[in-house]
Amino acid sequence: MIELEQLDFIKQGRNIIFAGNPGTGKTHIAIGLGIKACNENYKVLFTTVSRLITKIKECLSEKTLKQLENQFEKYDLVICDEFGYISFDKEGAELLFSHLSLSTGIKSIIITTNLSFDRWNEVFGDIILTTEMVDRLTHKAHLINMNGKSHRTKETLQYANKSSKNE
Repeated sequence: MIELEQLDFIKQGRNIIFAGNPGTGKTHIAIGLGIKACNENYKVLFTTVSRLITKIKECLSEKTLKQLENQFEKYDLVICDEFGYISFDKEGAELLFSHLSLSTGIKSIIITTNLSFDRWNEVFGDIILTTEMVDRLTHKAHLINMNGKSHRTKETLQYANKSSKNE
């Protein structure tokens, strides 16, 4: 984890994939790394995967996709949150694949997901595309297992217990 904290992964163009149950801190840690990168003058984009696909589709229909790609190239780190929360159509899968492939090995991407790799096909809907995406994103990547109990559920239960004692 020291390499992550020191942001060496950005210097090396390596990706990070935080995978695990909801509420285990994946997004929290990704945002923390993004803030640290901003503080060290890296250019960072935070987006959800569904928002990114929507933006790519809009740019495609407006014929401004090349501008988006040029803008995307300026980022040192792209954080794609909520991968696998919402499935998308074949066109969306292909556009996301193409877009993220532009950065592979050059820029760093952080993916947060609650899906194991063997379930990514549920999102992409195409086994070959899924295999290629997993292969490219995981090559020399930091794969961080975030399975565990939900911090939000734990806090909710603590709050509920505290409230019931005060009544």
